[in-house]
Amino acid sequence: MSERPRKGRPVAFAPITPERPQADPVFGLKFTIEARHGGTVLVDMTALDPRPLAIAFAGALRRSAALGGSIGAASVIKQYVQVYRHFFAWLADEGLKVVGVSDLRAAHIDGFASALERRGMGAIHRHMTVSKIINTLRAIEADRPDRIAPELHERLRYTLATSAGRSTPRDAYSPFVARALRDAARADVEAMFRRLGADDRTDEGDPAIATARADVEAIIARQGFIVADQPELKSLYFMRVRRNLPTATLIDDLHGRHHLLACDLPALLVLLTLDTGLEPECMKTLTVDCLANAHAGTVELRYLKRRARGAEHKSMRIRDGGGGTPGGLIRRLIDATAAACEHLPGDCLWAYHNVGGLRAGIVDLKYQLPAWARRHGIVDDNGKPLHLLLSRLRKTHKALWYTKTEGHMARFAVGHTREVAARHYADLPSLRPLHEAAVADAFREAVAAAIPTVLAPTAEQALREAPEQAAPLMSADTVGPLLDGEQDVWLAACAGFHSSPFAEAGSPCAQPFWGCLDCPNAVITARKLPAILAFLAFIEEQRPSLPASDWAAKFGRVHSRITTQVLPVFSDAVIADARRQMERERLYLPPEARA
Repeated sequence: MSERPRKGRPVAFAPITPERPQADPVFGLKFTIEARHGGTVLVDMTALDPRPLAIAFAGALRRSAALGGSIGAASVIKQYVQVYRHFFAWLADEGLKVVGVSDLRAAHIDGFASALERRGMGAIHRHMTVSKIINTLRAIEADRPDRIAPELHERLRYTLATSAGRSTPRDAYSPFVARALRDAARADVEAMFRRLGADDRTDEGDPAIATARADVEAIIARQGFIVADQPELKSLYFMRVRRNLPTATLIDDLHGRHHLLACDLPALLVLLTLDTGLEPECMKTLTVDCLANAHAGTVELRYLKRRARGAEHKSMRIRDGGGGTPGGLIRRLIDATAAACEHLPGDCLWAYHNVGGLRAGIVDLKYQLPAWARRHGIVDDNGKPLHLLLSRLRKTHKALWYTKTEGHMARFAVGHTREVAARHYADLPSLRPLHEAAVADAFREAVAAAIPTVLAPTAEQALREAPEQAAPLMSADTVGPLLDGEQDVWLAACAGFHSSPFAEAGSPCAQPFWGCLDCPNAVITARKLPAILAFLAFIEEQRPSLPASDWAAKFGRVHSRITTQVLPVFSDAVIADARRQMERERLYLPPEARA
């Protein structure tokens, strides 16, 4: 065989004839759609009229829910069908002559939106409802552009001419309610884990029942569950009935030692949501391999967020360690559901027994959550039974984290932009008192920064003996001259006449004389009390001669400063002595006081 490589030959492929596009196979109005999330949905549009328009809408819905389409969840498919029913009912009520898609015009879309508004539907809900009709017509146009009228084509460029407005974010539960929920959930979860795998001594005193129970337990261990009409379970049931033993919860008692039960889900979801702040829809889609990369007391929680188009796969770091941490709880939950997962397809974390079989995934807890709260006697801040919502639990976690971080956005905005975190998770009614207190504290700090230094005689003597305590207001060598009156102005001594906060550095202060009462450079001692009392008497004399609003605008703040912040520093004896001195002397009143 020669060592030289053989000369290659060009490769030629047979020509490929493209397949002709298949016609829409949806001819009927009752069919099923296998949603990417949420299982199979039965779509029944047989009651919609006109039929040609209904067939077009059904075909567009099926294509949008196919792989790669814009609709992925079973719940969204049901919402589309419900909107179709409203739209077709409106067409029938209005008596419009619409047979197929080609008969629809922009006026029909706008008329439907106006009808929704007349019914009292809110702007955001109306926008979402009309958008489903718009999306359906866009899908029809993408498949058959010739079926859409030119006028309607222009109308499909937007949903509504008016803005949907800003939504009102759900409020968080108060810390009082959050504590009650967490304590109740933690107690139930610990009871659940004690129940799983516990020794069964319920019927050990009766050998016949114990044997029948062991047979049932063996079937559950082998096939995952047992149905009510199975002979072994019926035998155990009637044995207990003949002996007047309780049978109401027999099915749950038998399966509860092996698997989670549906009644366990509310406590688990409440505790995990409060501890992690994960979105409810993401919590329901957790898988058995959701934990990864444990490090330094934390672990990465991986989850799916379908709303984040293009970035659905996300992760967050959560605390990891014992069973009291979110990571530890999820690890215990993975172990607890391992037996059920062996009998179920997929890798969903939520595997449990309910209604005669094993189930994977959480569909709807709209009724179970409030029932769980009522069973534990949890009430809201008004003492009424709590209406529990998972979405508000996420807001509660965010509100507690916001309080812990003291509103620092760089630490608070985890998983969001700062704008979204501020608008949707910080601007909550339950946090409004915190924000108002912060504003009030800021005002108090601003006012405190403008308060003059008021020295009672004892404090004045202490400052003379230790002048270095006056820093940083003044240097130690200027304390004596200031207290001796060498830097006196009319109402106070001035520690910085050429460094006023109301003028440029180096220039003299240009404030009116009562501006000293709002200046941090002012030092008020007992020596200035006669002048202050004389000014107080003057402004009180002006009250009858001026309208109340004018007097408050000119003298209100300074009057409050003297009566609430200056005079209370001095003793009654010092004030009485200053008042006698004021009456003996005729004190000069600057002319701007009468301006």
